Amino acid sequence: MHILVLCVFVYIIRSSHLPCVTMPLLRDRKKDDINAVYELKEKLGEGSFSEVRMAQHRCTQKVVAVKCIRKRALKGKESMLENEIAVLRRINHENIVSLEETFETPTKLYLVMKLLSGGELLDRILERGSYTEKDASRVIYQVLQAVKYLHQLGVVHRDLKPENLLFETPLEDSKIVISDFGLSKMEEQGALSTACGTPAYVAPELLQQKTYGKEVDLWAIGVIAFILLCGYPPFYDDNDTQLYKLIIKAEYEFDSPYWDDISDSGKDFIVHLLQKDPAKRFNCDQALQHPWISGGAALDKNIHGSVSTQIQKNFAKSHWKVSSNFSSIWRLCYYLPPVVCCSTPDRLPCHTITACTFKRATAVIAVTQAFRSVQ
Repeated sequence: MHILVLCVFVYIIRSSHLPCVTMPLLRDRKKDDINAVYELKEKLGEGSFSEVRMAQHRCTQKVVAVKCIRKRALKGKESMLENEIAVLRRINHENIVSLEETFETPTKLYLVMKLLSGGELLDRILERGSYTEKDASRVIYQVLQAVKYLHQLGVVHRDLKPENLLFETPLEDSKIVISDFGLSKMEEQGALSTACGTPAYVAPELLQQKTYGKEVDLWAIGVIAFILLCGYPPFYDDNDTQLYKLIIKAEYEFDSPYWDDISDSGKDFIVHLLQKDPAKRFNCDQALQHPWISGGAALDKNIHGSVSTQIQKNFAKSHWKVSSNFSSIWRLCYYLPPVVCCSTPDRLPCHTITACTFKRATAVIAVTQAFRSVQ
């Protein structure tokens, strides 16, 4: 399922449902009926124990994303939910998802988050007509800044991947935002030991069941940078066991012709991140100082054709079409003039999208698709 909005989890205070959690994490929760504050709108996504819906604030008309969690479905997932809320409460960074407010009813919990309308990272690359190393470098720079901030707080994300990198808006200069802190961890003692993460992005030391630290995030950033420059991952196998063996060996190639147009600086940057030995791997400061990130070494040559072809081949899922439609709808929202209706004021702050405008844009996209289907 395509990630349309920020993937966040909630923490429940009722001990009868979650006996392992403690009181403080939802101390700022609101017991008011969320429907008195927000008008819940279209469903944007659905998971095993929750759904994400668009919502509009009844007073300000601000459109947000609300994750609605069914309490009965949370059994066994308490620690993950508690952990994510603990992390979200601590962070405040422009490139990291933030929790705005929470609501609780006897049967549900609601997380109110900013709606990220720009779509996933790989989706945006596919939609572009031009894409260069500089574009990739700018993305990685923002990710490094965010991860550096997390590491300074003693937080290891542990599940960095393209699906967790979302654009804030459909605008060309939109920020990248890191989401999904379900597997993040406070690095209290300087080392962690719990195995977790998404197979293709997991560092060798984690697979070898060794203690590990912040370095696992830098490995994942190296994998992401590799993908952004060629469109396929450095380590791949349909069998997870074989994939793990490849990762543990940390052997990969810059294959021709996919890497022929990539700068030596870009390749060198990846080499310093995909180091088997964590002690030899770049930290965030070192990565940010690399010429490919800060020295202008990233090339401005258009590599969109080759990269997008490989992305479609290696990451193609049914969600591509859905995400593309969603992103197109939000782009259109920025150009549709405001309409006066029962829930829409005459004037709105810059870049504020109302539910009314969203519906109009959705209708336009639907008509366009219908027209194309009969051609």
